[in-house]
Amino acid sequence: MNQDVILVNLHDEPVGTATKEEAHRRGDLHRAFSVFLYHEDRLLIQQRAFHKYHSGGLWANTCCSHPRPGEELEDAVRRRLKEEAGIECEVKEVFSFVYKHRFAEDLYEHEYDHVFLGEYCGEPLPDPEEIEAFRWISFGDLKRELAEEPEKYAPWFVIAAPRVLRVISES
Repeated sequence: MNQDVILVNLHDEPVGTATKEEAHRRGDLHRAFSVFLYHEDRLLIQQRAFHKYHSGGLWANTCCSHPRPGEELEDAVRRRLKEEAGIECEVKEVFSFVYKHRFAEDLYEHEYDHVFLGEYCGEPLPDPEEIEAFRWISFGDLKRELAEEPEKYAPWFVIAAPRVLRVISES
């Protein structure tokens, strides 16, 4: 399986490739995506598998990953949503952002993250290699938990979720 990621500049223009591990060890900026699915006033969030090399056991959005070199972003989103969560549904990109988080001396997330949003009503089929659990959380409970216990959530989720909730409320 191809584990290469697309290295980008601050304008999301490709500047090369690296293995996922190399990019995360060096802190290279690379293209990523985050999918948020909701139904009515609830968001579908996942608990990352405990054995993941970073953020294991933390709660995050429905699906997140990286497109492969040469793969269209939208194709990667559909592919990973199906592989990781067993879900097929329409999503659209609503915003993007750049963030950098240091987990350890030689472990970083430095991503140009494209955020996708979609409505979904159903039960996911999680890949246990990726996902420990799923849960539906009300927008109100999520806002409270992010304010009171942000350490339970992945760092990119803490940044993106409030903005996603604003997008949903404005639609």
